[in-house]
Amino acid sequence: MIEQFVNFVIRPPRSEYNPDQYLWEREFMLAGRRYKRLDLELTNPRGHTLKCSHYLPASIPENIALPCVIYCHGNSGCRADANEAAVVLLPSNITVFTLDFSGSGLSDGDYVSLGWHEKEDLKCAVSFLRTNKQVSRIGLWGRSMGAVTSLLYGAEDPSIAGMVLDSAFTNLYGLMLELVDVYKIRVPKFTVKMAVQYMRRTIQKRAKFDIMDLNVVKIR
Repeated sequence: MIEQFVNFVIRPPRSEYNPDQYLWEREFMLAGRRYKRLDLELTNPRGHTLKCSHYLPASIPENIALPCVIYCHGNSGCRADANEAAVVLLPSNITVFTLDFSGSGLSDGDYVSLGWHEKEDLKCAVSFLRTNKQVSRIGLWGRSMGAVTSLLYGAEDPSIAGMVLDSAFTNLYGLMLELVDVYKIRVPKFTVKMAVQYMRRTIQKRAKFDIMDLNVVKIR
């Protein structure tokens, strides 16, 4: 049961999908205007290839720069989750960049880290967009793991114009203690903290991060 819980944290069900079936089409109409989907790959500091897509108007005058929102998916999600955000943002002349974090979707990697390593993936996306002269301000839209990722990265980059945060958690250790109770993991109450410490060591060995460090309340 404890092993299953470890997998629930760092290896939840992985979203496998066909981009041409689950993403917006490479060219599409929305609210009477024409848009396009540009697919690309980025490489994170750990050498993992990240699958990304950028939704933007089919044509942008050379002297025009548009704001962009990076959509950050949850722990079992993928870049297809940004489809609904695109419906809201594109008609407002805001482009949408979305990616499969390492360990998620079609990107490389075996584990997720609930924001710890994903922060570096997000940094790659922001750095890439900063080189695009037709991108002006950058905002973040994160859900669950993606919301924590946005908070962790945003604390280091004051140039981020704004953030939409959906269902973020404050710290992973506390969340795991709560989930042990919610999912009724069968260990005596007095051994729950010992069990979580065991999971801490296991996660640190496999996913290369310490759950005790993942605390958004402490970030400045």
